[in-house]
Amino acid sequence: MKSLFRLNKLPGLGALALALALSLSPPALADETASAPVAAASAADTASAAPVGFQTALQGLASNNFNTKQAAVEAIAASGHAQALDTLAALADGRLFAEGPTFYIKAADSEQFAPIDAPDAAADKPAAAKRITTNNKIRLWIRTYVAENALLSNDAEARKAAMTQMLQKNDASALAQVQAALPKENNQSVRELMQTYIARADLQGGDHSRHAAAIAVLGKNALPENLSLLQNYVQTASTPELKAQAEKAISSIETKQTLMKGAENVSFGLSLGSILVLTAIGLAITFGVMGVINMAHGELMMIGAYCAYVVQLLMPNHIGWSIAVAIPVAFAVSGFVGVLIERFVVRYLYGRPLETLLATFGISLILQQLVRSVFSPLNRMVQTPEWMSGAWQIMPGLSVTWNRVYIFIFCLLCFFALLAVMKRTRLGLEVRAVSQNRHMARAMGINDRKVDMMTFGLGSGVAGVAGVALSQLTNVGPNLGQQYIVDSFMVVVVGGVGNLWGTLVSGLGLGLLNKFMEPWLGAVLAKAIVLVLIILFIQKFPRGLFPQKGRAVE
Repeated sequence: MKSLFRLNKLPGLGALALALALSLSPPALADETASAPVAAASAADTASAAPVGFQTALQGLASNNFNTKQAAVEAIAASGHAQALDTLAALADGRLFAEGPTFYIKAADSEQFAPIDAPDAAADKPAAAKRITTNNKIRLWIRTYVAENALLSNDAEARKAAMTQMLQKNDASALAQVQAALPKENNQSVRELMQTYIARADLQGGDHSRHAAAIAVLGKNALPENLSLLQNYVQTASTPELKAQAEKAISSIETKQTLMKGAENVSFGLSLGSILVLTAIGLAITFGVMGVINMAHGELMMIGAYCAYVVQLLMPNHIGWSIAVAIPVAFAVSGFVGVLIERFVVRYLYGRPLETLLATFGISLILQQLVRSVFSPLNRMVQTPEWMSGAWQIMPGLSVTWNRVYIFIFCLLCFFALLAVMKRTRLGLEVRAVSQNRHMARAMGINDRKVDMMTFGLGSGVAGVAGVALSQLTNVGPNLGQQYIVDSFMVVVVGGVGNLWGTLVSGLGLGLLNKFMEPWLGAVLAKAIVLVLIILFIQKFPRGLFPQKGRAVE
């Protein structure tokens, strides 16, 4: 300071010193410029650099150092740039690429790459573009940031998804944002989630005056996290009144969870029951009308499932419609195979059940080997259409996947369609006549051999349709049918041979019985006990729940 003061006092010497400094400055600045990247990297490594612009921070993502990337991500978020959110979301999803200093975002549903500065100029992937890598810590930070910003979205579903994610994270890092967004929120379900989030933060905070209101809010929502939080709070409650209120809320949540568990078991049981009905309803026709124990019934379902797989291969860009196309295709193919089995094998074995059983068992082995030769022994995956994906959130803590809902509806449609065929068509009338008294039906001019063929084809076609439904729940393989053939016979026997209503009640009942026993006994033991109960039931009611009645029943 003294030297500067002297320079001010001596303008001539000061000018001379300044000129001398400027004459020496270029090499010094050059050295400083050369060392700038090192200094910048060092600053980024310590994550304590001063706020930088969007473009400068963007270049930090190309670094191999994850500390540098973390600092760059935070700088991008703080920049307020219009593309900051999309860029970070693309980075978290693995859709951010770089070619030199230019960064590209890959579209989520196509192979188009758009520069960040020109989102509308999408094109093919640049030849030298490389994916920007990240780690779990950065990915988690970004997802939280994106979720918090989603609270400002105009889409209620996006806000709901963001709040659900924040509740699952179970921390209060976004409390200020949620408190600010709550008064503006007009969606009731999102408001409830926000209130739950704030209540959790209040209950864990030091302001005891807010605990009573927080307990009241948490007690209304049966989420497991709320129960755990209240159970911990009871141990440290500041007053007896708050402790008593928390215990009452815990009791309320446990009651709700018991009811929800029951509702969940019902939904799982109906889902399993609908599968059993679909697989058994075709067997109920052939076994009930013709008395044929068709051990190849499971393989006819397998053929239907492979039809769904092949149709998707032929319609790769229309997965949503492929299931609708696969249903009639599976019905026609499986029905045609069933007609061939009846014409060339079963028709020569009527009245000889043991030989029929062995012959159809041999056919099942042939069909399995045929599929292995054509498609290989490996399981194949049938894609689930987008409209069947996801879950139906009935209430917090209780949801049902859409594919099970659609399969249950599909099961009912198939049942009532088949019931209409049996009750309202000539074929159904002839089938019922043959099943009740074959000789009398033949005397009345009914061609019972033709009815047998049509019945076998109809039951086989329904089995193929069931295979399409199964393809949405499990992988498709040569052994698919073997997993359901025993269950199908159990459903038919319990329901009453040849009775469609009996098959529906029996299938849904066995599904519910299985799902309510599994939580206590396990899946294997529950199934064994169900089998024992069926044996005891048949001893008491050998003709099933809904036996055919009449003096002429064969």
